[in-house]
Amino acid sequence: MLDSCYPLNLAVSQTSHRHILVITRTFLPAEGGIEDYVYSRCLQDPDKVILLTAGDFDTESFDNQQPFPIYRWWLPGWLPTNAWGRILKQIFNMVGAFMMALRLSARYAFCSIEWCHGYDFPALLLLTYLLPVKTFIYLHGNDLICPLKLPVIKSLFCLTLQRLEGVICNSSFTEQHLRSHLPISLNTYIINPTVRTTKFRSYCLTGANNRQQIRQQYGISNEATVLLSVGRLVKRKGFDRVIRNLPHLLTQGLDVHYIICGRGAMQAELQRLVTTLDLGKHIHFAGFVPDQDLAHYYEACDVFTMLTTFDVNAGSIEGFGIVYAEAGYFSKPVLATNVGGVVDAVHHEKNGLLVAANDDEGITHALARLCQDPKLRERLGNMGRQLALKKTPHRLIYQG
Repeated sequence: MLDSCYPLNLAVSQTSHRHILVITRTFLPAEGGIEDYVYSRCLQDPDKVILLTAGDFDTESFDNQQPFPIYRWWLPGWLPTNAWGRILKQIFNMVGAFMMALRLSARYAFCSIEWCHGYDFPALLLLTYLLPVKTFIYLHGNDLICPLKLPVIKSLFCLTLQRLEGVICNSSFTEQHLRSHLPISLNTYIINPTVRTTKFRSYCLTGANNRQQIRQQYGISNEATVLLSVGRLVKRKGFDRVIRNLPHLLTQGLDVHYIICGRGAMQAELQRLVTTLDLGKHIHFAGFVPDQDLAHYYEACDVFTMLTTFDVNAGSIEGFGIVYAEAGYFSKPVLATNVGGVVDAVHHEKNGLLVAANDDEGITHALARLCQDPKLRERLGNMGRQLALKKTPHRLIYQG
């Protein structure tokens, strides 16, 4: 029954007329780029938004604190993590989102639906036939690449897009990829992700002494140059490329350390590479770092780097890269590759340096340049801070 799915913050939901149903299969307090993106979107119009998402464990306290109502469809916790489990989870998400959206339409007079990712889009397609409201979809990169792999799914995805009021892309790359692979007439908007500053609240309360604390934790001197990467330990993130460049920096007499925040399938391989290159004293694996502690690592570093590539086999690419913007928020310069939507997050010689993904010599030169030039780091970091604070209002999609 719908009554069992009411949000706990009923006072919020009953005191205003809400026009926008925002649907996402993943949301806070789960951590991730799309989760942050959707949350930032909701906070722009908290008096107009209803949030519908998948159920999760221990969300009651978080949901109760939000200035907009949150509804969650049931998602069983016993689903396996293998391929069959992922298929079942997708089915539960599609059915749950579809049924709950219909039920909420009877309670709220919402005028539009914002479907916040390209996944589970058949449910959105059905809703366009059943509900007389404007519908929009958000695309982030991988969720666009996936439905293009099979002709049948691609045709169904194309039909879905044609029935929508508009498509919101997280970067110019995502928009270009959409238009080049689906030559149909679409209203598109580019709204880059923004930094969710509330996730760094603990940093604002405790101050900048965390820089020294993190460095002491890993035995790094205050004079050393610290490189930082944050993300899942997968091939396309390019952690191994930074590791392979460290010997070049050390032979130039630079005191350089590299901290890696994250976990993933590639960790054992990366650790073996560190052992092979005898870099154990200079490379530090922090493991998974929760949001409330991540600010300390950004503050402790001098340069943020993520040398992403396009993983052809996995069909995966960086649609934007919110970690680049987060580094800028802490006034840190960035080194990145000009792959995918990264070029929307990192502007060459403004808030960082961009190099070609296959230019090993260029990567080495750019790393050395950033490590050797503190004035360059300061200039790029200051501009990064300015860019990180810029926001594009989502309400622009209704102004056309």
